[in-house]
Amino acid sequence: QVHLVESGGGLVQAGGSLRLSCAASGRTLSNYVMGWFRQAPGKEREFVATISRGGSTDYADSVKGRFSISRDNANNMVYLQMNSLRPEDTAVYYCAADISRLYGRMSYGASDYDYWGQGTQVTVSS
Repeated sequence: QVHLVESGGGLVQAGGSLRLSCAASGRTLSNYVMGWFRQAPGKEREFVATISRGGSTDYADSVKGRFSISRDNANNMVYLQMNSLRPEDTAVYYCAADISRLYGRMSYGASDYDYWGQGTQVTVSS
């Protein structure tokens, strides 16, 4: 069992930056593919970024070049650095963990993930 807690959300002006953190407890994160998703009001949860156990990363086209996912296995943390924020980035952001034996696997679908945090609100004003 993995317990995930996100933090770092808030209100920011367009063009600004935020760094989201995801703290894990219960199991070491080194055994998991990690991901960030987001859900805006009235919309479905969507993929934002993923990082493999080996550190490979991939992003949704809408955030590529602006967001960066990273992990600190020693401290059981995952981060999402968000730059050049836009009003359309406004959403609740969720951290998720996917149990995988594959070192290079990256996961893109919400159904791929086994554990989820409670979410943190990000609001970008224009």
